[in-house]
This record gives sequence, structure tokens and C-alpha cells, in this order.
Amino acid sequence: MSKYVSDLMAMVKAKNPAEPEFHQAVQEVAESLLLVLDKHPEYRSAKILERIIEPERLIMFRVPWVDDRGEVQVNRGFRIEMNSAIGPYKGGLRFHPSVNLGILKFLAFEQVFKNSLTTLPMGGGKGGSDFDPKGKSDNEVMAFCQSFMCELFRHIGPDTDVPAGDIGVGGREIGYMFGMYRKLRNEFTGVLTGKGLNWGGSLIRPEATGYGAVYFAQEMLSTRNDSLKAKTCLVSGSGNVAQYTVEKLNHLGGKAVTLSDSNGFIHDPEGISPEKLAFVMDLKNVRRGRIKEYADKFKGAVYAAIDPKADHSPLWNIKAQCAFPSATQNEINAKDAQNLVQNGVFVVSEGANMPTVPEGVNIFVDKKILYGPGKAANAGGVSTSGLEMSQNSMRLAWSREEVDAKLHDIMKRIHKACVEASAAYGTAGNYVNGANIAGFLKVANAMMDQGIV
Repeated sequence: MSKYVSDLMAMVKAKNPAEPEFHQAVQEVAESLLLVLDKHPEYRSAKILERIIEPERLIMFRVPWVDDRGEVQVNRGFRIEMNSAIGPYKGGLRFHPSVNLGILKFLAFEQVFKNSLTTLPMGGGKGGSDFDPKGKSDNEVMAFCQSFMCELFRHIGPDTDVPAGDIGVGGREIGYMFGMYRKLRNEFTGVLTGKGLNWGGSLIRPEATGYGAVYFAQEMLSTRNDSLKAKTCLVSGSGNVAQYTVEKLNHLGGKAVTLSDSNGFIHDPEGISPEKLAFVMDLKNVRRGRIKEYADKFKGAVYAAIDPKADHSPLWNIKAQCAFPSATQNEINAKDAQNLVQNGVFVVSEGANMPTVPEGVNIFVDKKILYGPGKAANAGGVSTSGLEMSQNSMRLAWSREEVDAKLHDIMKRIHKACVEASAAYGTAGNYVNGANIAGFLKVANAMMDQGIV
């Protein structure tokens, strides 16, 4: 590690103790950007990276609500407004018991670079709560969402900060929050993305992150004159991102053979066909059941419980060519990464945010596999959120084909930007460096133009 990075990380850890995910995200970016900072000392003297690391605004608030038993519950709400140099803050809201300040700062920091890569005018932010929607009734979720928005509404707006969904925040939660925002502000604006289609939402938005990760994998493969056709693919998760990753893999001739949730995973060697995927969507989106039911329903599929104390995940120890980690951060450890490579995987396209630990990333980079980091590979979701913002501003609704074509074009441009940036700074084929450098340069130049603010 260079002296600059070690000094920077010492400062980051001192100012942000007990936030390991944030430290991890900053270190990965800082190491990539050494190449840029050496070539452009003006960025270093203007403390551009140090300023990006520090949120422009950090909002934390209590969220009291009443459950179905009449008992008062209290959760904690957050919004991290990280950087607005190239546009209004943009990033999801996550409702999950694991949510804390460090995780949201890591996500907001990553979002700055991801949004920059999309080529759309969006800054970076993130927010959420330690509220767990799992097992709650619709009335309880509504009560929480309304209370959450009673504070958040003061800090957001279509030209200020435009939140979206994330883990635990789907169409139901967005609807309840938008309803309260509209009531409090007495206005109908595009302040949240991921809205229902009949009240301002965009076609393809639910599909976008999964579709985008597959499009990015296809672009990486095209650099080796290859495609997804007939490739066996491992997919983790079973939520929105995983579901539509499987759908797009089916469209492009790939074969997804795994899905998972927090309890375990299924392996279906015959592949998750469109009919089987329809069952998963009903199971997860409507009945809110567990993935184990897939193995009970379909002959030939096997279910295995996940042991959180194990030193590796057996999901990543199945023979395949492609992997799409689409569950959560740090789900692939170093042993998992080694297992993937040993079992023939040479394409990894991250649908989740930072799902691979640094040691795993190093294995992928050293082995020179096609590795698409989350800030590039999963940027399809926020890209389509940006397209939803555009449609709201113009009071227009584009067709499914138009939005999908724009999404595909954006993913191609993100891929091209990563390839060109990595080559320009002497690390051709390294998508980690390419994504970090291309994302940084646009934000850094805007910050230089706008002065010390």
C-alpha cells in the first residue's frame, strides 16, 4: 500500500470508527485512483478524493410507529447525501435490520461513482432504516413508511434528492412513502423512483438492475468474441435483481441454475426456465415465502441450508462459466472466489453492491477473468431511475422497448468507459480500475470547476 493510501485510510478510520464496509469501499477506490492522482497532482492538492469521502450532508432521525398489537415501536432512519457535483443526490432506501451508518456510507460512496458512470446527471446518496419489513403486515409497513417520510420529506425533492428502492423497499413501500410525501407537500413530483406504472413509474425499472448486469456480462464476453449462449450461470439472491437476471439470461440463451435467500439455496441442474421463474416470482413477490419451496415443487432441484459459520458458501462451489452475485455485500469471500475460478467460472458480473471481499477481488483480477464490479455492472437500476426522472420531468411515458433500448445503450457506454479508462492508465482489462477511474474523473472535474464548496 502506498504512503498516500495508508495515510488516507488512517484518517478515514480515525474519523469513521467501526464502519468496516465504508473503509473497504474507500480503500478499493483509493488504490485504483493512485494512477490518476500521480498523473494529475491538481486533484490531490484540491483534496478532491478527501472531499468525496466526506458526505455533504448526513441526516439521522427517529421513526416511531404503532404495530398491529397497539405497541409503539421505534426505529432509526438515515439519509446520506454524499455528493451533488453532477446532479441531485440519487440512491436507494434500504429497510433491513443490518442497516447502520457505515453500511449506508459505503453504499452512498459507491453510488457517487456508479451514477457518474451512467452518463446521466445524478449525484450520489443512500438511505434507509433498521426496520425489517419481513413478517410485517401491510398496515404495519404502511405505518412505518408514513412515519419515515414525515421526516425525510424535509430533505428531498425532484431537484434536490431523489430516493429509490433497495433491499426491503419495493413497489409497496415506495407507494406508501410517495403517498405521504404528496400529502405533506401538496404536490405531485418525481421525487421517488420505482413508482407504480399508473402513477409516474417507468417500464423496465423493476427489471433494470438484473437486466443491466446481464448486458454488462454480454459486453465483457464480446471482448473475447464470446456470448452468454449455452453458458451455465450461478445466481445468488431471489429478490428483484436475481429474478430479472435469470429472466434476461433466459432471453440471451444462458442457463441459470441457482437462487438463494438468507436460509439456503437451490440448485437446479436443468436450469430455471421461464415457467419455474414465474413460480419464484409468485413465491417471493406475492406469497413472500422461502426459496426452499422451489425444491419441493420441482423434481431434480436440490435445496441446501446455508451455514453462516462455514468458511465458504457451497453455492459458489458449483461448476459453471458465469456468476451473478445478486444478494448482498461481501457474500463472496476469498475461498468462494478461489472455488469459482477452479470450477470454471471466468465471468463475474455483480448485481449486488460490493458482494466480493477485497481478497476475492484480487483473485479475480490476478486470474484475469472478466470481472465486472458492482458500481459498473449493476448501474442499470439507477440508470433506469434516471430515465424515470426524465419521463416525470417531461410528463411523458416511454414504451417498454424504448426504455430497454436506452438501458442497453447505457450499459454499453458504461462498459466502453471502463475499458477506455483502464487502458488509458496502463491497466487494460482491469474493470475495477476502469470503473473507479471513469466514475471519479467526471465528478472530480465538476468539483474543480465549482470551487471549494
